[in-house]
Amino acid sequence: MATQTATGNALHLLLFEHESGELLGDCNFTNVVRGPFQACHAGFSIAMDAEGKGLMREALTAAIPYVFKIMGLHRIMANYRPENIRSGLLLARLGFEKEGVARSYLQINGSWADHVLTSLINPDDLD
Repeated sequence: MATQTATGNALHLLLFEHESGELLGDCNFTNVVRGPFQACHAGFSIAMDAEGKGLMREALTAAIPYVFKIMGLHRIMANYRPENIRSGLLLARLGFEKEGVARSYLQINGSWADHVLTSLINPDDLD
């Protein structure tokens, strides 16, 4: 992870509780593709007892400008399972737009699962 982050091929961030230092979650920007694509995939997870407090929104709101301005990417893609309503709402609040549904997209616990595909375009690249 450290090598990928140092070379600009990924960004891995951890969320800690300020007082106790307890790990609450993580967000990452991986699968960075350079050249004419200039894009990555975003992923995130948070502890169940930390859900609904706005922590992931705060983390992603801080991280996304870094991905666009410092890493120089044009597009961030984030995918979620259709039944994961919280992730869908979070991404929509952050400005991600739904692009469609990929059937049998990712194998999770031995079963293939559909995923909703979303993306966020660097606002500096929009005319």
